[in-house]
Formats: sequence, C-alpha cells, structure tokens
Amino acid sequence: MRTPQSFKSVFNGIFSLDDGKKSRFFTKNLVPGVSVYGEKFFRENSIEYREFSPLSSKLAAALRLGLKHFELKDDSLVLYLGSSTGTTVSHISDIITKGMVFGVDSAPVVMRELVFLAEQRRNIAPVLADASQPDQYKDLIVPVDFLYQDVAQKNQLDIFLKNLQFLKKNCLAFLVIKARSIDFSKKPEDVFSAVSAELKNHVSVLQEINISSFQKDHCMFICRKG
Repeated sequence: MRTPQSFKSVFNGIFSLDDGKKSRFFTKNLVPGVSVYGEKFFRENSIEYREFSPLSSKLAAALRLGLKHFELKDDSLVLYLGSSTGTTVSHISDIITKGMVFGVDSAPVVMRELVFLAEQRRNIAPVLADASQPDQYKDLIVPVDFLYQDVAQKNQLDIFLKNLQFLKKNCLAFLVIKARSIDFSKKPEDVFSAVSAELKNHVSVLQEINISSFQKDHCMFICRKG
C-alpha cells in the first residue's frame, strides 16, 4: 500500500488518480484492510481506496473509456443481474453505503462466494435465481434506483427488458452486451447495432461504450427508463 498524490471525485463514490499516463479509478473501501479479488489498496488522509481495474470489471472499463452518466447515491437501491462472485458488486457496495444491492445469479458456485461477501458487506443481498425468470424473485425486490446487467446469454436483451419492471422511472440502467453469446457468426459491431436499435424502442440510450479493448466483444449501453 502506498500514498498517492491526490484523489479526485469523478462521480459520487468514484475517484480518479492520474499517474501521468492514464487515469485510474477507485472506491473507498467499505471494509478497510479486506481485499475482494486481489485489488490494490491506496491510502490518503486515513481513507483506504480500492483500485477499480478495467481488466476485472466492465464498469471500470466503461469509466476508463469515457462513461458520462452515473447517478448512484449513498442510499441507492440497485438490482444487479449476473452478479457472479461480486467483483463489481463490491465496488457498488463501497458507493451505496446506506443503500442495498440485490445481486442475482443462477450459478450456485458463484452465489456461494457472493454470500461470503455479503457476510462482510451488509448492503449486499444475494439472490439465487435465473434473471430470465423475474417472477422467481419479484417478491424479494423493491423498486430500485439503478439496474445493472451483465448476463452472457443469447437472450440478453430480452432479460434486460423483462427486468426493467423493477426500475423506477427516470432512473439509469446499464446493459452489458456480449456479442458472441448472442450470435457468434456475426461481427460484434453488427450485434451491437441491432441491440441499440431495439433498445431505443423501450428506453432512451444515452451512451454506447465499446469496451472491447478491455473486455473482448463487449459493449455497454447506458439507458434511462422513461
């Protein structure tokens, strides 16, 4: 652990540090001294920051590549589809210190890891369920302020549209699309274009960020529910 020059706030709960070559992003560690996935720690003014690596998180990749819209508050409620073991979930947990993130995943092995994480971070609620079947958990989820989806299935867009029911009006939703999971025979850019066209029938698409330089064949769509 080393002390950097100075952290700058770029969004609520997200900080940057310019090392002269590139901007690196961080969140304040909700559980000081405890690493989630081997990330680096930095300290300034008695505050411990966790590095948010674009190689480990698609949200961090979007930040590195120019994310313009991010509205999480300390008390935000979040629905995260495809939570896996909780890498990105843990950084959201750092930000919403008075809120809650509902992490949905259908794989028992990764859900076990998320449960362990939730024991340390009380603002994470693991939900073992299939995101394509929201009726499985509709009684567990309250209306949320932010929807984040990273589900590598063929019907990714359909899953996203089904789960918009949980998002409050005028709030943001981030959709990560893995092109090869939708159609391996098509160019990723063609898949992204088709997804974008259909999305615009349902939500306002504020930004499209091709994050393939960090996460191969992936694009993130920043949307607002009307």
